[in-house]
Amino acid sequence: MKSRIVWIVIVLALLGGCAKPTPEAAPGAPRVLRVMVYDSFSVSEDVIARFEAENNATVQFLKAGDAGKMLNQAILSRDNPQADVLYGLDNTFLSRALNADIFEPYRAKNLASIPKALHLDNKYRVVPTDFGDVCLNYDKAYFDEHALPIPQSLADLTKPEYKGLLVVENPASSSPGLAFLIATIGVFGEEGYLDFWADLRANDVLVVDGWDTAYYSEFSGGAYSEGVRPLVVSYATSPAAEVFFSEGALTEPPTGAITAPGTCFRQIEFAGILKGTENRDLAEAFIEFLLGADFQADIPLQMWVFPANPNVALPQVFVEFALEAAQPAEVPAAAIEANREQWIEAWADVVLR
Repeated sequence: MKSRIVWIVIVLALLGGCAKPTPEAAPGAPRVLRVMVYDSFSVSEDVIARFEAENNATVQFLKAGDAGKMLNQAILSRDNPQADVLYGLDNTFLSRALNADIFEPYRAKNLASIPKALHLDNKYRVVPTDFGDVCLNYDKAYFDEHALPIPQSLADLTKPEYKGLLVVENPASSSPGLAFLIATIGVFGEEGYLDFWADLRANDVLVVDGWDTAYYSEFSGGAYSEGVRPLVVSYATSPAAEVFFSEGALTEPPTGAITAPGTCFRQIEFAGILKGTENRDLAEAFIEFLLGADFQADIPLQMWVFPANPNVALPQVFVEFALEAAQPAEVPAAAIEANREQWIEAWADVVLR
């Protein structure tokens, strides 16, 4: 009996020696870097290919909804992170992300080329990558035909001559809608913004769920817009986009952006290394890449915002038609985080009910 057991052990050992080993990654194979982004994120394939080639890496972009949903997902999965890097957090959600402690600090070398005004975290948990202004856009032809002055303040929008002309996005479901709401708080304060919105409601403001509906279905000014309202909450770069996407049909935009003091809100986007990454060195390299010339120069025509690096040459359509607000409305990120939900709820009580 004992000899039979010994024989079985020997046979099993021989069979085990003939078995194929568990496959492992080949030495020198590219490592995978996972980057969580919002749904509208876009980058040129050749730009990412250069990073991959230089770092022997494969970049996987994980799209996770809008900025708010993306952040929720990152917070919920912080004990088992789904990605190494998060891209696209903006200043309306920044404090929430920092309070949730989901990022590993990293002081990027390329951060030296980014203006101090965009640095909103002195602990280097996130880096600014781009910015853009949410502003009112107007239909040039309508205002010319009606000999109507372009509004030069938010208060102007409540005047009788602008009744029924404005469409805005719901701040509960739209990033530009939230930015515009915050702009009104920056201008009128917590004690006055609801009065302003009550006046807008009395002046027949139209509220829709998102930017696509507002711009293409309700606004009258865009080349592909089908609406009748000549004022819309959009971006200061939207006129440049009108020319670019016309593919030569337009040499001047049919729309304009209003950038008068206190009429816009500046959105700044950030990227950071998520805690728990197993590719810390590769994640650091990607942060440097995001602030480098190749990626920064690709931002304008991919995401229609301005690169954070002012030394990057802008495409000609941006030079001619994209605007920056000189004096956007300001609300501290910490105040936004502390009050965002109650501001939206109070807004809804006044405007929608």
